[in-house]
Amino acid sequence: MENKVLIKLTVPTLNETFDLFLPVNEIIWKVKKMLIKSISDLTGTSLDNNKEYILLNKDSCRVYHNNEVIINTDIRNGTELYIYINEE
Repeated sequence: MENKVLIKLTVPTLNETFDLFLPVNEIIWKVKKMLIKSISDLTGTSLDNNKEYILLNKDSCRVYHNNEVIINTDIRNGTELYIYINEE
């Protein structure tokens, strides 16, 4: 599993938490799109894929930019992330 990291994802709007594997060589915007699709499938809730979402590190409060690659961030096994709808 060297090419994936296990993270804990919290979705505050749904009051749900998920343990998920993320590919380390993927770009954040693709990961967010995949996460929204996965969350929608797992919960049966239709999340709007056309809205902008923010991926936030729980411990460092770091917001990840869309063009960053997972391996170049501080996301590692056990990282806890939040995903929010960007309401700006």
